[in-house]
Amino acid sequence: MLLVDAGNTFIKWAMTHPDQSFSAESISWKEFGAVRHHELSSLKDTWQALHRESPFERVIISNVAGQNLGNTLFDFLKTLEPRPQKIDWFYSAPSLAGIKNTYLDFRKLGSDRFASMVGARALHPDQPLIVVTAGTATTIDAISPDGTFMGGMILPGLKLMAESLAQNTAQLPEVAQHNSKISHFANETGKAILSGCINAQAGAIERAVTDHQKQYDNVQCLLSGGAARYIAPNLSLPHRIIDNLVLIGLHRSSIQ
Repeated sequence: MLLVDAGNTFIKWAMTHPDQSFSAESISWKEFGAVRHHELSSLKDTWQALHRESPFERVIISNVAGQNLGNTLFDFLKTLEPRPQKIDWFYSAPSLAGIKNTYLDFRKLGSDRFASMVGARALHPDQPLIVVTAGTATTIDAISPDGTFMGGMILPGLKLMAESLAQNTAQLPEVAQHNSKISHFANETGKAILSGCINAQAGAIERAVTDHQKQYDNVQCLLSGGAARYIAPNLSLPHRIIDNLVLIGLHRSSIQ
């Protein structure tokens, strides 16, 4: 099976093992890859080679990057030989794989957020969770022990925050070079921007966990997304980084 997570910056994909299981300790894929949007055309040859060797019986796609990109992905998949037996688009649902969607309009919850919550619950069933996806935007979602999605937050991602404060690219802090704990109080502008942005992200996450802990014990904080490794060292509470929660959720959604 081929799983595809088409996000705002990257398209990530994975092939599952026939006997793939869900374990909080480790997740492995038969094949995995990620490309930026401008590299999208490279997927056609990559997928064809893998499909020829081990045919995709099913493809599941979560796409939050717009209709045009979705159409391109579908065109690629239609040209695979032999054509996959089933191509499914993943959307938010009222209830799926143990997650109860309480959004006022369940269809407006992003498919990536919903898939991440499904993946998080698959790894940590029957536990209260704060699920953080730190990408182009940062989303922070709360799940009760019985799988009820209690609501969440959306804030600009780490890079967007930094860019909004920088006057030009020469002054933009090099976020990628800071993957350790930073000083709260900086003595020059670039570092002050970096400190403010990272601590804003960390503060929102810690506030969410603190609020969730008012109702539940043993809240698990899970982080995913490209900026997770920059934010995580600055958190003052227990947490875990899990790569590719969306793909994990897509796989879990296929098992009903």
